This record gives sequence, C-alpha cells and structure tokens, in this order.
Amino acid sequence: DNAPSFKEIELEERMSEMTAPGSRFPLPDAHDPDSGRNSLQSYDLSGDEHFSLAVQADPGGDQRPELVLAKALDREEAAFHELVLRASDGGGPALTVLDANDNAPVFSQAEYTVRVPEDVPVGSVLVTVTANDADEGLNGHVKYSFKKMTEKASKIFHLDFETGAITLLGSLDFEEGDSYVLEVQARDGGRLFDTAKVTITVTDINDNTPEISLREISEDAPSGTVVALLHVQDRDSGKNGEVRCSLDGDVPFRLQSSHGSYYSVVTARELDREQVSEYNVTVRAADGGSPALQSSAVLALRIRINVTDANDNPPVFSKSLYEARVAENLLAGSLVLRVVATDEDVGSNGRVFY
Repeated sequence: DNAPSFKEIELEERMSEMTAPGSRFPLPDAHDPDSGRNSLQSYDLSGDEHFSLAVQADPGGDQRPELVLAKALDREEAAFHELVLRASDGGGPALTVLDANDNAPVFSQAEYTVRVPEDVPVGSVLVTVTANDADEGLNGHVKYSFKKMTEKASKIFHLDFETGAITLLGSLDFEEGDSYVLEVQARDGGRLFDTAKVTITVTDINDNTPEISLREISEDAPSGTVVALLHVQDRDSGKNGEVRCSLDGDVPFRLQSSHGSYYSVVTARELDREQVSEYNVTVRAADGGSPALQSSAVLALRIRINVTDANDNPPVFSKSLYEARVAENLLAGSLVLRVVATDEDVGSNGRVFY
C-alpha cells in the first residue's frame, strides 16, 4: 500500500560537454516503507540515449542508482537533457510514483485590469498576476515574464519572475501615457505556458498649472482693438483642465474669450502714452480642480504691455514771440537768437526740425 518515493522530486546535474563517456554520477535513492517483495525492487531510467542507468548493491542489499554517460555530449546539439528515474516495488500490482508534465500553468484571470493615479510612488506594487500548475516539482514550478513590451513600458514596469508582482519602475505621467497593455507569460519547468493580458489605466490628477503664452500696441488704437492673444492650456483632463481667465485691477483692457483655449486682450478705452506709457497687467488663469491647487493651479502672470507712440502732438515753441536787438555792425554768421520747440511724442514723431 506504499509506493516508492524520492526525497527530492527533481535533481539538476551540470556537466561539461568534455565529460568522458562511461563517467558515473550518483542518483538519489528511493524509499519504500513496505517490506519484502512489496518494498523497493528496481530502478528504471528513460528519456535520452546519451545516458544509461547502473544499479549497485551495497553489502546490506540496498540498491544505489547511478547515472552513466553512454554517449559523448555536444552542447551545441542539445544544451540540456531531461531524464525520468522510476522506482518500482515488487508488489502486485507494482506501484510507481512519477509526475508527468501534463498540466500547463493557468492564470487566475485571462485579463487583469487596474486603475492607478499618475502620482503613485515609484516602487509601488500595481498588480500581482497568479498562475497555478497542478504538476509537482519542476513541472509545477511557475515563472513569470513579459511576452511583448515596448521600450517605453520596459522603463516603467518591472515584473518579479517568481511572485508575479508588477511594480512601478519609473514615474507615471497621464499626459504622456494614459493606458498601458502588457502581455504576461507563465511558464513551468517543462516549457508549458499560459498568457494573460494586463491593462494598466493611469488616472489624471491636477498636477499642471495653466500655461499662458504672449504682444504690443499703439496709443491710437481704437477701443476694442486686440492688443494681445493669450493661449491658455492645462494638460490635465476634465474639470482639472478647464481654465478660467481674468484681469486684475482697473486697467484700460478687457478679456474676450476666443476659440477653444485662446483669449484676446482688447482695449476697453482710448490710450494716451503721454499720460501712461506702460501697464502692468495681471492675468489670472485658474483651473476647475476641486479642491484647486492654491500654489500651482492659480498662476499670476505679469504682462508688460508697452504702448507705442502715435504722432498725435505737434511741436510747441517755448515762446510765441521771440525778440532780439542787434548792432548794425554785427558780423555775418554771428548768433542772433535761439528758438526752442518741443514735441511730447517719442522717437521720430518727437524729433523737431526748424
């Protein structure tokens, strides 16, 4: 009622391809608690012509199996050889314990789906895949690996080949990738395998501030003239990416919503460079995150708008009447009088010619 059993279900032996034929290697003994003919009686080896079995009997009658190299090895021809050692007793019917690799690994799920926020810390376990193999020993030992993987994903995800845990190797960024599909393979020691799909969906967090990119004007621009075009964008999604803009303070400008993420800054009234030559306008761009990120979701950008000069001022003499007395013998070329006129405009508009 007992079958012979080995203490170890599998044995790995490494040997050089230069090993001489006839070389012997001890094999593990089997044990059978039955007695007489019902106890262990014989060993049998199958699997490869390169090896044979020799059984030595010690003085006590116990049998010791040995592996004999019957044919020279060639690693280029075969890098490994799989052999099966059977131990049988003499009972009727004879009992033999042998596990065949007749079961492939099977994943607990055909597809694994997980959602993770983009700010999940590096090193976190995102999901653990599990496959079971009904075989024993090497035939039932499952190891995991990625089957197909992009170069980008290989820098972000790591798979533990023993546990099946997928951990985060690099930072996630929703704006750079919002979904990853990975193929994981479970393989046993007998080269049977199963494949599962892992879908990792990255969810967005409010981690991007609105970006405002920016122009210049003339003081004679009529009311409603576009003086600057703002492109406002937030790389977040949903309400986290919805941006509202406003201008601070009492300034002669107003905002007009344009197409999509564009805003126009237009003049609200006439400008006079001679009164105010420069404006500091604060544009506030806030997204719709809840709660809003106080330090980064609200961006105050100071835009310096230089008002260019229009030729709207004539030259003005310092006096309306100049008088001078000169002697009749004054030499030609002598200075008689200097007149001065000024122009409030700047540049070429303010240069005065007499």
